[in-house]
Amino acid sequence: MEFIITGSGGCVCTPRPLCGCKVCKEARLKGYPYARCGCSLVLKDINLLIDTPEDIVHGLNHCDINAIDYILYSHLDPDHTLGLRVIEQLRLDWLSMSVGIRCKDPIKVMALPIVMEDINAIHTKYGSIMEYYKSMNLIVREQISDAIIIEDIKITLLPVNSKADVTIFLFEQNNKKLIYAPCDVKPFPKNKLFDKADYLIIGNTIVGDMLKDGFRLEKDNGLRKELFTLDEILELQNYYNIKKVIITHLEEDWGKTYEDYQAMEKNYKNVFFAYDNMRIHL
Repeated sequence: MEFIITGSGGCVCTPRPLCGCKVCKEARLKGYPYARCGCSLVLKDINLLIDTPEDIVHGLNHCDINAIDYILYSHLDPDHTLGLRVIEQLRLDWLSMSVGIRCKDPIKVMALPIVMEDINAIHTKYGSIMEYYKSMNLIVREQISDAIIIEDIKITLLPVNSKADVTIFLFEQNNKKLIYAPCDVKPFPKNKLFDKADYLIIGNTIVGDMLKDGFRLEKDNGLRKELFTLDEILELQNYYNIKKVIITHLEEDWGKTYEDYQAMEKNYKNVFFAYDNMRIHL
């Protein structure tokens, strides 16, 4: 399996518009990998994309992705969904439509049942955007309650909580396992399926106590309840005996450059920080 991190950024892209901090200035000057698109992942073997942040078109172009046949959604949050107009850019051919020729290869959109309901609820005054895409045969939709096999790759969709409105994805092939847990996954659910995974790609992790513009994250700051600390990531890695961890969904607010993250990797064993167009082979 070949995974491509098409976006390693957080809910705010890097560079942040109008921001004059050193991280954003450097990202504007140097581009990728200093710049970061919103959080997304592609499994190249089967042309599968997870999530559509607002700048997904830039992520796909930067990573030279040449086909998308499936889209999986993790949850409703705007930074994971509101680039869904990429579906039009991937499949809509106005010239063919003008002479009555409809799309013949719709993208298959899949999600947990509640997540699919949430995605279907995204609408304008004209109605559901997903219903519009369905009417044009740009997509077909499928609710996945457990697992699906595409070719010889098993993909298990695991709800994070009892609401089942946030997803962790487990990919398996030839005794290799990769967990993708991009956002809102704390507290992390207990499941033996995670045992001895080769990779865990996980988001929503605070990187350090000193953040952007000298902001110190105190012990009682509410972000510590919502997001993982690096120590908690290490505990999770040890609990499930995971070989390698990649931290994604890296917020501009953490105030760290690509080179800062590279330097930090030297302090940890088998813990890495994602960047756009990072490739993982299993």
